[in-house]
Amino acid sequence: MSNLSISLSPAAVTEVERLRRKQNCLEAPLRVRVRSGGCAELYYDLSFEENPDGEDRCCTCDGVAIAVDVLSLPYVDGLTIDYTEDLMGGGFRFHNPHAERTCSCGHSFVPQADLTAH
Repeated sequence: MSNLSISLSPAAVTEVERLRRKQNCLEAPLRVRVRSGGCAELYYDLSFEENPDGEDRCCTCDGVAIAVDVLSLPYVDGLTIDYTEDLMGGGFRFHNPHAERTCSCGHSFVPQADLTAH
C-alpha cells in the first residue's frame, strides 16, 4: 500500500497549527500512529516527528504534512481527524472506516477482523 489518505477537518488543521507553534515544531510532520492498549484494543497517538523514518508513508492535508509508520498504515488509511470543544475541553476525534467498534472516549478502537488477520 503506497498511497496514504488521511483527512483533517478545518478545526483539526487549526488545532494542529496551534500546537505546532506552541511546541515550536513548525516544520515537523504530524505523526499519526496506533498503539496497543486504551479502552479498546488499539488507541491513536498523535505527535510531531522531526525526523520521519525512511519507510514512513506521508501525505499532506490542507498544508499539514502527515507521517504514518508502516505498522499503523492499515489501521489509519482513510482516517478522518476532527477537533471539537465542549464543556469538558477540546480534543481530537477520530472517524475510522477500519474500526469495527470504538470506545466511548473516541480515542480507542477495535479494528475490523480482516486487519487483525495480517
